Amino acid sequence: MHAPSLLQSLRSYNRKTFFADLTAGLTVGVVALPLAMAFAIACGIKDITPATGLITAVVAGFMISLLGGSKFQIGGPTGAFVVLIASVAGAFGMSGLILCTLLAGLFLILFGIFRMGALIKFIPYPVTTGFTSGIAVTIFCTQIKDLLGLQIEGSVPAEFIAKWACYIEHIGTVNFWALGISLLTIAVILITKRLLPKAPFMLVGMLVSTVVCLVFKLPVETIGSRFGELPQGLPMPEFPSIDMGQLPSLIKPAFVIALLAAIESLLSASVADGMTGSRHHPNTELIGQGVGNIAAALFGGIPATGAIARTATNIRAGAKTPVSGLIHAITLLLILMLAGQYAAVVPLPALAGILVLVCWNMAEVSTFTHLLTGPRQDAAVLIITFILTVLIDLVVAVEVGVVLAALLFIGRMAKISNVEAISHEIEGEDPEELPARSRYLRHVPDNVEIFDVQGPFFFGAVEKFKDNVFRTMEDNIEYVLLRMRLVPALDASGLHVMEDFLAYCHRHNITLLLCGVQPQPFKVIRRDSSFMKELHAENICENIDAALTRIEQLEQEKKNTPNGES
Repeated sequence: MHAPSLLQSLRSYNRKTFFADLTAGLTVGVVALPLAMAFAIACGIKDITPATGLITAVVAGFMISLLGGSKFQIGGPTGAFVVLIASVAGAFGMSGLILCTLLAGLFLILFGIFRMGALIKFIPYPVTTGFTSGIAVTIFCTQIKDLLGLQIEGSVPAEFIAKWACYIEHIGTVNFWALGISLLTIAVILITKRLLPKAPFMLVGMLVSTVVCLVFKLPVETIGSRFGELPQGLPMPEFPSIDMGQLPSLIKPAFVIALLAAIESLLSASVADGMTGSRHHPNTELIGQGVGNIAAALFGGIPATGAIARTATNIRAGAKTPVSGLIHAITLLLILMLAGQYAAVVPLPALAGILVLVCWNMAEVSTFTHLLTGPRQDAAVLIITFILTVLIDLVVAVEVGVVLAALLFIGRMAKISNVEAISHEIEGEDPEELPARSRYLRHVPDNVEIFDVQGPFFFGAVEKFKDNVFRTMEDNIEYVLLRMRLVPALDASGLHVMEDFLAYCHRHNITLLLCGVQPQPFKVIRRDSSFMKELHAENICENIDAALTRIEQLEQEKKNTPNGES
């Protein structure tokens, strides 16, 4: 296991590097301010206030930079968790959510300890795109009330269709001042981003809208009117109370939160590597993410992970080491302590406008449409994952998406796996196929059948092996040679079929030989002592020439044995 990136960076740390990290940390801290509050509000839970988002960004962000495996990662609350947070908090309350976050942190630490960082990267791209785009749509739907200033008594329904039915029912209560502030915020952000790309454009948009509301005393809802004033500092850490009755029900969402945190954080770290030419340590990063989420839970925060946009901002601002991430967290803490009381005047439509732009970026419309024009099976996985995320549940969407993608992958692997008889081709009766088979001709006796096995020999390919081999077996065959030079992997199902085939060969007085066995299949075969005993180690040959020589030797032994018995 690699040491945290911070320790490695401090070995050559100097004054110049510190000032570069200081500038970057201050910049990304200011950028993270409106996002941390906006993502907390987007959860739609009364007990999750803008302060909850800021506390999460401070505590989790600090620990992720302190113990993570990336030099540039900026951690904090992100849109990926909004749907899950709302679901868990709605079902189990804030205490259940805190316990769920703590469990997710433990899962992340276990992912890192068991070196699963490389495996998590293999989550299919259509699945991640599908649920990310679905989350974007879901978050956008939660912001319609604040975006339009709708007057809705009680809570808005959580379900997609019921939510929109509620919005349509109350469409006559639109507050055009709130809508104007939302549009003003979006316009200011886009203009600032265009004219001053290095400026914290989301903060600029929030500040301009806040000033306009204060100057003209516009009748729009603010953070203070809904949540009250923000605390001026961090609360004392407190271990959550554990309800043993809730614990089994929280395992599943905690695992999904951990999985999403792992995917997003490693994706963010990979993006940072591409921008800087550095390399992160995935397993160390997962442990840092786990500790960050546990720390956030102890301070009453929500799940956190690496944030791609904030990490990219950190890099563009000149960050050199994880110290910039620590400064980012300290900056947010100072803002909370010194200016938290003023956050109460921030209009909620302004934060809704910020989230609209965040949702647009999350939706990855160009990537989504590009995948739709690709292979139909991938497009199907994308659409199903997207629809399930929006209409049903993110947990279900991830489960179904991964299972579907795995099944489709198995089908593709089964298609490229093949078994065919090549005895006549090796003898030269099909010269057009010769270059793909062999460099020169060999003599194959009439009582020998050679099969070329291609592709992974796993449970998805065994039926093709049975069909092709048994269909082409001839009555006068005494030796069967399986050429396995193009078999990179063998699983238990493939080995079981080989055991059955060996038993079939014994019943029909046929000798089975293998040649060109690659390391992984050879390791699997060698572990099965009974199979090795029945096959005989001498019948596993290095190449086809050695196998044909072995057959000649067996034939000679048979001739020298009385009554032709071996």
